[in-house]
Amino acid sequence: MSKVVLVTGVTRDLGSRFARMILRTPGVERVIGVDAVEPRYELDGVEFVHADIRNPMIAKVVASASVDTVVHLSPAETPPAGYPGTSTATKETNVIGTMQLLAACQKAPSVRNLVVRSTTAVYGASPRDPAIFEEDMEPRVPPASGWAKDAVEVEGYVRGFARRRPDVPVTVLRFAPILGPTIASPMADYFGLSLLPTVLGYDPRLQFLHEDDALDALRVAMTAGQPGTYNIAGSGILLLSQAARRLGRPVVPVPSPAVGLVGQGLRRFGVANLSAEQVRLLTHGRVVDTTRARERLEFVPRRTTAETFEDFARGRGLRGLLDPERVGQVPDRVASLLLTRRSSDG
Repeated sequence: MSKVVLVTGVTRDLGSRFARMILRTPGVERVIGVDAVEPRYELDGVEFVHADIRNPMIAKVVASASVDTVVHLSPAETPPAGYPGTSTATKETNVIGTMQLLAACQKAPSVRNLVVRSTTAVYGASPRDPAIFEEDMEPRVPPASGWAKDAVEVEGYVRGFARRRPDVPVTVLRFAPILGPTIASPMADYFGLSLLPTVLGYDPRLQFLHEDDALDALRVAMTAGQPGTYNIAGSGILLLSQAARRLGRPVVPVPSPAVGLVGQGLRRFGVANLSAEQVRLLTHGRVVDTTRARERLEFVPRRTTAETFEDFARGRGLRGLLDPERVGQVPDRVASLLLTRRSSDG
């Protein structure tokens, strides 16, 4: 069992909860949390180190504490609250920060275990995608920007580390979009909108992972001794239209050329970060196979995709006032109006 665990990204919701959880795990003597900003709440015994993993100083933290397990949770879609800088700084933390951390782990003989957070977004989202992605499949259209592209680069550096340190088991967890009552994410912001913009003519298949199951998956990966790359997602799927009806939220179908303008408006007003990557997901959807995690890690999420979404909606108080049947009629009416107008313009 690990004795000294270092957790990056510890001021984020997922990182702080994970660090506090494993501190209570038998055999763990110390948990060191690292981040570039001060935590917003008590870490309950976790030793916090204010450090930017983009700086080579992270090597001193790893070496001085004789860290034997590193759980790398810093890679993420958005910076934590209070993080200095812009999206460029976030990319630097995701990619350059990972490079510096891996360099520190490579030099430290004490390191004996590495767990890295990744995302199913590495598979991209396109009309050419297979029905279900397995871990060894390549994206039909590689991600070109954002968190997805960062994650592809991060995984590449992690594979390089695994070749240089074959004595260190390396586990990469590709999480489906995480939802839950408390965790913040662009997907949670999107479903919090009063009107849900969708891409006209598309109803994507979506998978979600409950925040509690994400924590359990990290714990299992840290202790199971089964290195590899794993898809982690709740079983089953939800269509975007089904999710909207469960929220009682009307959807507003937008022609694909105009979706970018809608996203810019939402970002400008600070209500949601509808990135190009997220738009592709909400257009084409994405479903992954989780057999490998079930068979090798013996990990099965406790909540399905539908149950995850239900708990997310209930915990956030997102139930709308509209009848689900009437909500379901809105996109058809809007689409009909758009097509009628297009025909009249022609």
